[in-house]
Amino acid sequence: MELIFTKKLTKMDIERALVLPPRESNLKLLQPFHGTIELPTIFESAAGNRLVGPVTIHCSTRAGDLVFTTGWYALARDAGLRSGDTVTFYQEVNGEARYKFKLRNGGSS
Repeated sequence: MELIFTKKLTKMDIERALVLPPRESNLKLLQPFHGTIELPTIFESAAGNRLVGPVTIHCSTRAGDLVFTTGWYALARDAGLRSGDTVTFYQEVNGEARYKFKLRNGGSS
């Protein structure tokens, strides 16, 4: 499993689109691409329990930043994400998906 990024979510991340953090990230694992790519993704709690999925999230470029768009909003809603939660995104090749999100709730340590 290879870490791509970790981000503490804001209200805008949940309601609009998740802008991937350009610093402290291993975004080269998602590049190079032009336009939009589909990322088959599993979403788990910090304890390893599957919350939803597998789902496909679209990653595109917006103003030079990588952004999770289509699929992200539904995933955030279905997983019950809130502002202050932290998500960690990994590249992991298994039978179902190439990527994995892990969630740590804002109140968790």
